[in-house]
Amino acid sequence: MSIKGKAYVMGAFEHPTRDAPDKTTAQLHAECAKGALEDAGLSFADVDAYFCAGDAPGFGGLSMIDYMGLRNVRHMDSTETGGSSYLVHVGHAAQAIAAGKCQVALITLAGRPRNGGNRPGASLRPGGGGSGLSDGPPEAGFEHIYGGSTHNTYGMAAMRHMHEFGTTSEQLAWIKVAASHHAQWNDHAYLKDVVTVEDVVNSRMISDPLHLLDCCVVTDGGGAVIVTSPEVARGLDRPRVRLLGAGEAPKGVLGGDIDLTYSGAVWSGPRAFDEAGVTPADIKYASIYDSFTITVLMQLEDLGFCRKGEGGKFVADGNLISGIGKLPFNTDGGGLCNNHPTNRGGMTKIIEAVRQLRGEAHPKVQVPNCDLAVAHGTGGSLGIRHGAATLILEREA
Repeated sequence: MSIKGKAYVMGAFEHPTRDAPDKTTAQLHAECAKGALEDAGLSFADVDAYFCAGDAPGFGGLSMIDYMGLRNVRHMDSTETGGSSYLVHVGHAAQAIAAGKCQVALITLAGRPRNGGNRPGASLRPGGGGSGLSDGPPEAGFEHIYGGSTHNTYGMAAMRHMHEFGTTSEQLAWIKVAASHHAQWNDHAYLKDVVTVEDVVNSRMISDPLHLLDCCVVTDGGGAVIVTSPEVARGLDRPRVRLLGAGEAPKGVLGGDIDLTYSGAVWSGPRAFDEAGVTPADIKYASIYDSFTITVLMQLEDLGFCRKGEGGKFVADGNLISGIGKLPFNTDGGGLCNNHPTNRGGMTKIIEAVRQLRGEAHPKVQVPNCDLAVAHGTGGSLGIRHGAATLILEREA
C-alpha cells in the first residue's frame, strides 16, 4: 500500500535552546511536543499516536505518554535507528494513518548531551555480563575492542572515498562553508560565524582526514513534528505539507564484506523517489544529515544528485548555498552549525524542510518557489552499521 498523499506534516517545532542545564530530557520532549501542536493548531487531547526513539527517557513511549498526559493514544512506535529514527517515524506514521490506526501522530526528539546526557563520539566498548558472556551488541567482541569511535569510523569512510575517487579535504570543506553561510541568519544557531575553505582545512585534525570544522556541533535541545490524516489537515489553518514518498534501509558490515564508499541511501532514496513519482532533478531543497561533511557528500551521491565519486565536484564552489548554488541544503545551518541534539539530527532535517515548503525559512535563505523537498537521515555510522531514511515532501497548492 502506497502512502503517497495519505498523510501531512502539519506541525513542526525546533526547541530554541542549545544548552539546557535547568531542564530534564522529559521536559524538553514535552516542550517540543507543545510547540509542534501549537504550530499545527492542535492540542494534546487531539493526539492519538505517539512516536519516539531511544532518546526518550525511562520506558520511552510508555513513560512519555504518561508524562505528557496523552489520554487518547491508540497507536505507538519506538523504532530505533539512531539519527534517522524520526524520518522512519514519519513514514511509519503515514502507514498507520493510511491503515486507519490513527489520525494525529506526535513525534518527539530531545536530549541533553551537554549536561549529563549521552555525548556523541564516545568510544565503543563491548558489553559484559556477570557470567563472562557478553550482553552487549553481537559485534562487540569483533569490532569494539579496536577502539572504534564515531569520529574514526567516519574518518575511515572519508579516507576510503578520497582513495577511490580523489575527493579532497577542500571539497569536503565547501559543505561546512555552505552550512555556515546559512547559520549566520539563524538566531538560535550554535555556530553563527561564516567560515572559509581555508578555515576548515586549517582547523585541528580530529580523525584523519576529518578536521574539527568537518564535525557537527554537540547541543542540547530537541524538536517535534505532527503528522495527520488528510481530513485533519484540511481542517487546520496552516500550509499543508504532503508526504509523497518514504524509504528506509539498514546497512551492515556483513561480516566484513563492506564497501565504505556508499551509504544506505542507495536503497532508501530510490524507494522514496519511486513512491513519490519524482526524480532528484525535481527537488528544490535538500535537508541532508550532516554529522560530518563526508556524510553529506556520500548521501548526495547515493540519493542520485550526482554520480558516485563526483560528490566532491558537486559540492564545491558554493553549490549548496541558497541563492548561489543549484541545490540549497540545510538552510538552518544543519548539524554542522545549528543544532545536533543528542547526536540525532534527523528531526531537524524534517523541520527545516517543512519551513522551506511553507515559505517560512529565513528570508535570506528561503528557496524561491520551493514546492518539493527531500529530507534524508543516517543513524549509526557510515563506517560500520547504520540506518537510512528518506522522505519526499511537497507543498500542496
